[in-house]
Order: sequence, then structure tokens, then C-alpha cells
Amino acid sequence: MQRNKLGLLGKNIDYSFSRSYFSEKFKRENLDFSYTNFDIDSLEKLQSIISNKSLIGFNVTIPYKEEIIHHLDSINDEAKTIGAVNTVVINSSGKLIGFNTDYWGFTESLRPHLKTNHKKALILGTGGAAKAIAYVLKQFGISFKYVSRKESDNMLINYNELQSSIIESHKLIINCTPLGTYPNIENAPEIPYEFITNQHILFDLIYNPEKTLFLKKGEARGATIINGYKMLVLQAERAFQIWQNYI
Repeated sequence: MQRNKLGLLGKNIDYSFSRSYFSEKFKRENLDFSYTNFDIDSLEKLQSIISNKSLIGFNVTIPYKEEIIHHLDSINDEAKTIGAVNTVVINSSGKLIGFNTDYWGFTESLRPHLKTNHKKALILGTGGAAKAIAYVLKQFGISFKYVSRKESDNMLINYNELQSSIIESHKLIINCTPLGTYPNIENAPEIPYEFITNQHILFDLIYNPEKTLFLKKGEARGATIINGYKMLVLQAERAFQIWQNYI
């Protein structure tokens, strides 16, 4: 049986960037692949998905980027360090191998905008995507704090602790939460935007809408704003390269 099927594993993923992106790519480049959404409410259903002998692999999105690791046979070094997987390959022996390509997409999206004053960052959220962002910031030598509603520890700031001094000293702010995603475009992380300046970069991993309320608020204060589209394209292309190595 020909192995030519790929897909996206997640929950409530009807909005999926990946399905439309890869379907258009395969049509445009005349490639004999198909891409399907595997929208499941529990990873207990994973076995029925991977039993399809024509499946090469799949992307992984919210909320399974961390949980999927426990269902894999191995993961590569970057994914192991990050602690999250967004790309899985099924090799010729049926073994599941995990990779992370989010970090690559974020690296190449952020790099052109970084300046010497971007020494500290705030990561809004603590999920699998946030872990990939943290990995990249370490590579760039940028110190960071997570911002969450969870109980604080030395790596985590609660939203209600975000005073002017913290915003002013952390010139890079990355939204890794789903707040502001279509159709709930009136939502945004609750940070004190009045302390944002033209020295800041606001990066939103969301791509739909193109300009979230988070980005609009930053733009109004003169900040450089970046949405998640380029990151998604880059991580998708890197994932496709990985899959091709196992066909």
C-alpha cells in the first residue's frame, strides 16, 4: 500500500491552518499526498488513527503537544529538550518518532526583528507552544519569564503582578495563549498595554485574525508587531521535509 497520507492531530481543530495549507501545497506542486484533520477528544483514539497503513505521519496541535510524548517510541533531541512535539513520523517499522518544528518557525520569524535592546522576554502561556518559544529564547540568549494565572514560582509571573517596571524591562512579549483567535476576536491577554513602547516587539502565535487585539493594542503604542503566519508556514515546511525522509 502506498504511504501518502498526512494529517493534523488535535481537538476542536476545524479552523486548521495545516489542512488548508498542505492541501493547497499538494495541489499547486502536483504532489500525490492527502492531508486530513484527526479531531479527537482523547489520545485513547490514537491507535485507530495510526493503524492506517497509508499514514506517513501527522502534525500535533492543542492540546496534545506534550501528552503525545507518552505515546511515542522515540523523540529527537530538540523535542526532548523542549518537552513538546508538533510533528510525528511513522517509520517503515511502524514506530512513532516525535519532532518539534515550532522552534524553527519561531526562530526564523523572530530573528530579523531582534535588536540589542531585546534582552528580556515575557511568554504569555505555559503550554507546548510556549515551551518551544522558551527553547528559542535560550538559543538567542534572551532571558524570559512565563506569565500565567497559575501559582507563581521563580520562572512564572501572575498577570496581576505585571507592573510598569516589568513591562518596561521586558521588550519582547510573545502570546502563546489562544486568546483573540477567531471568532473570539474581542479577547486579548490582560497585560498593561499602556506601558508598551516603540522599543517593544509583540509576537502573537495566532494567525487568524491577521491582526489580533493583542497586536492592535501593541501597534497603537508604536510596538513592532508580528503574527504567527510566517512561523506556521516555516514549521509546516520543515515538518514536510522530515516526513519525506521517511517515505
